[in-house]
Amino acid sequence: MTQSDLKPALPTSAELPCSDDTPVDNEDQNFLPNFLLFLLNTIWANRIDWFFGVDMGIYHTTGVNPRIPVVPDGFLSLGVDRKKQGKSRKSYVIWEENDVVPILTLEIVSWTPGGEYDEKMEVYAKLGVLYYIIYNSEFWRRDGHQPFEVYKLVNGVYQLQIGEPYKMPEVNLGIGRHQMVLGGIQQEVLTWYDLQGNRYLTAEERAERLAARLRELGEDPENL
Repeated sequence: MTQSDLKPALPTSAELPCSDDTPVDNEDQNFLPNFLLFLLNTIWANRIDWFFGVDMGIYHTTGVNPRIPVVPDGFLSLGVDRKKQGKSRKSYVIWEENDVVPILTLEIVSWTPGGEYDEKMEVYAKLGVLYYIIYNSEFWRRDGHQPFEVYKLVNGVYQLQIGEPYKMPEVNLGIGRHQMVLGGIQQEVLTWYDLQGNRYLTAEERAERLAARLRELGEDPENL
């Protein structure tokens, strides 16, 4: 029986919870995926064929129960509508997305381990997610891993990749870490790069560079 054969019996998105209601236990689990999302809104401002979910349930048929979602901290799907029928999604239901599986999932490790290196890795591999990223800036020594790891699905098995920022030609983006000041606080973020390794700037950074250039030309940006 194929997934298409199962579709009539599967629940609709209206019947399914948006997530598993598991609370996050550090602010980065919300902030870092949202930072990536907001940056994508600028990078791909003219595209409507992508969706980036944050702490949202992915419902699929590769597990024991299609009503039990896997909930990454962030995920990216390509070839789907930015807004589903003009509305915001409550969850990402694969059988309502023309069977489009996320191309990338992101997990941020916290004080309470969440199966990032085993259970979730197995789920994403079975689902067919091409890139799986694990960010573990605080507890990598405890877990015996590196702070930033990118895994690529090769013949059904995740293989740890080398290089940062790591370039993903299938996504036409790279991803890596960067130290920057946000809200007056120095911190590390996950951010996007182009395939030449250049970091995409935030809207604020672009405005600051433009203002600096105008000052070099003898113009006061405050008077424009």
